[in-house]
Amino acid sequence: MLSNMDFLTLMLLGIPALPNLFGIWHSYHRIFPTDKERLIWLGVCIFVPVLGGISYLLFGFRRARKYVPGMDDEE
Repeated sequence: MLSNMDFLTLMLLGIPALPNLFGIWHSYHRIFPTDKERLIWLGVCIFVPVLGGISYLLFGFRRARKYVPGMDDEE
């Protein structure tokens, strides 16, 4: 069983990982202007801890569009 100190330590170490996990999940399930940009955002979120996720939230989040099945990517 975890003591209070272990739980607090686990939470403090886990919170910085949340933007990265969200950035990976969000960029994987969205459409970007180019496939190359999508791969770059995935790579940044995976290989640059904390800063990658924060930069995705600040810059990449707004560039993504929701995937709609049956619609053409080229409009």
